[in-house]
Amino acid sequence: MGKFALALVAVAGLFLSGCGYNTIQTTDEQTKAAWSEVLNQYQRRADLIPNLVKTVQGYAAQEQTVLLGVTEARAKVGSIQATPELVNDAAAMAKFQAAQSQLTSALSRLLVVTENYPQLKSDQNFRDLQAQLEGTENRITVARNRYIQSVQTYNLAIRSFPSNLTAMMFGYKTKANFSVENEAAISKPPSVDFAPPPAQTPATQPPPATQPPPAPAH
Repeated sequence: MGKFALALVAVAGLFLSGCGYNTIQTTDEQTKAAWSEVLNQYQRRADLIPNLVKTVQGYAAQEQTVLLGVTEARAKVGSIQATPELVNDAAAMAKFQAAQSQLTSALSRLLVVTENYPQLKSDQNFRDLQAQLEGTENRITVARNRYIQSVQTYNLAIRSFPSNLTAMMFGYKTKANFSVENEAAISKPPSVDFAPPPAQTPATQPPPATQPPPAPAH
């Protein structure tokens, strides 16, 4: 390579660096890593569900509506191809997010139902699954928040001048993000309470008011 070619490479490198090319590359890789972690945690939750449903059935087989709702919600999630390219399609991202939200709601209803079965709540396998589910929900919340932040940083980079010109030149486009009205509500993991219910104590009644003695007759 001649000196002129080397000079062109150097100039091109300075131009790309000054126009945000390196920033775009860095933020793009960060969003990919964050999205991968989101998918890992959602898959972890999906893997817990069959054993959870099976355990609940052993004590509450009559709760078929709730159990079926969880099973169907999990199947719907599994039918969506959650590829890395999904974040580049806002419609596909919205479909994925809706399916995951539906599964979250179904699991919350299932946990509410289990409160009516003391023997189920005392089952060690069920307690272990509950603890794993709670931990997974917490990790999902963390992964989602990191993805939201990384996408915001990336989208800002490719919309800002002059890096937006570089993004247009190389075909970089904005990525879809988690955005729902009740983000704070659905990102809150289902509560798992292992403490026994408080003992019921009879309410204490205040002593009856005493009437003053009648005044002596004159």
